[in-house]
Amino acid sequence: MAERLDSLGLYAAALALPEQVRAAAEAAAAVEHLPAHDDIANVVLLGMGASSLAGEVVAAVAGPFMAIPVVVSRGHEPPSFVDESTLVIAVSFSGDTEETNQAVLTAVEAGGQLLAVTQGGELARIGEAWDAPVALVPPGLPAPRAGLGALAVPALLALEHIGLFPGAGAWVDEAVAQLERRRDQLSVRQNPAVTLARRIGTTMPVIYGGGQLGGVAAARWKAQCNENAKLPAWCGVLPDVLHDELCGWGQHGDVTRQTLSLVLLRHDHEHPQVTRGFGEVVRWTDEVVADVHTVAAEGEGTLAQLLDLALFGDVVSLELAAQAGIDPGPTPVLDEIRAALAG
Repeated sequence: MAERLDSLGLYAAALALPEQVRAAAEAAAAVEHLPAHDDIANVVLLGMGASSLAGEVVAAVAGPFMAIPVVVSRGHEPPSFVDESTLVIAVSFSGDTEETNQAVLTAVEAGGQLLAVTQGGELARIGEAWDAPVALVPPGLPAPRAGLGALAVPALLALEHIGLFPGAGAWVDEAVAQLERRRDQLSVRQNPAVTLARRIGTTMPVIYGGGQLGGVAAARWKAQCNENAKLPAWCGVLPDVLHDELCGWGQHGDVTRQTLSLVLLRHDHEHPQVTRGFGEVVRWTDEVVADVHTVAAEGEGTLAQLLDLALFGDVVSLELAAQAGIDPGPTPVLDEIRAALAG
């Protein structure tokens, strides 16, 4: 394993994902005063960055099984349809995300029924001011990107409690079991994540996933490569890339072969045509990228497989940082951007 700089302890936090998910489930059990099933006609998840990705996890896992629409919204404004029949799940690790808090205020003023998922901050104060339930994120997490399970699980279990997504608790248990198995695999010195990071090397990864679940996993890998490894990365989702993006591999193969690696994230819940589509992706990219790598999800249920891919990608991104001699913790560019926008 490469020499590791890790001022925030992100590597340890990644490997503690099973315990994080379990602690989040225990904390979520204490949340009270959720709305009644018959009072909710739609669900809107508000968030930015890692918090919005937690919303995407909820939408990908619960949405296909729910009888009402689930929408993830980023930015300063919630969807215009928000009203008294909307469950507004606002996710902000710090509780001080400007865009999310502005959207929350607009949503609750429109009648939306709020559930806040946060460590505290302004979002918790908004929840208290509106007598809304607040699911507190377990303490000790070093950064928002290290809290995917802590941010997603309370929302999933709230949907179960309301009666909108029965069985969520069992899916959480399955996810913890799989994350423990994957953690054991990735904790040894020579493991598949180390091998993949070495194979990616100094190239830039393009990550493709299949369907909603795979698309969320690919977006997580991209974001972790960006923040942890300070590395340009891109993501796409099948079948969409089969309708446009693959045309972009038609030129400059001499350049892309030197600079880009393709990572394919596979899972057991792909549509059969998506499975066939991955074969076409390999067919048309094999000679124009440095290499094509495949990572297959394991575990029972969509939550287990999605978080399994996320954990694998987290460790890959941290190994990419380690082999480049980069501390994955600080993000000075983002800090300066936030300061500039606040000024």
